[in-house]
Amino acid sequence: MIITYVQDDGSTEEVSTDDLSAIEAADVEQAMGETPWRQIEDLLRAQDPTAMRAVLWVFRRRGDKTLKFGEFDVPGWKRRLKARIERHEIDDALDSMLLEALGAGEDSAIDAMAPHLRRLAHDPADVDAALVALGKGHLAKAPADSTG
Repeated sequence: MIITYVQDDGSTEEVSTDDLSAIEAADVEQAMGETPWRQIEDLLRAQDPTAMRAVLWVFRRRGDKTLKFGEFDVPGWKRRLKARIERHEIDDALDSMLLEALGAGEDSAIDAMAPHLRRLAHDPADVDAALVALGKGHLAKAPADSTG
């Protein structure tokens, strides 16, 4: 997941959970009351402010070892923080849906989930590229309508 933080000057800071070390991921879990990582990922997809703040805190702590989670705040978080899925996460979701769709002999599950994946995607065009890669390009949006 990519966590994007819009700074006071309008510039953006992007951090990826893929870049966390195992110790840093454990620090996020601990900061969130021993919440398991799988649940943290679900909370990030749901735009949970504490989960997004915890991930950003761990990255910021790399430069300031004294930074404490309880003192780390993100004013205006609703407009300044967002979590988005990355291409490999889109691929994983579509692979799972494809297996289900093949079992049912239909594309409706993938077609129904594609708009949701586009909203969650860091780059909505990744969803269409992943659909094409799976041989389901007919479910991709037309290039003129790929804004998500």
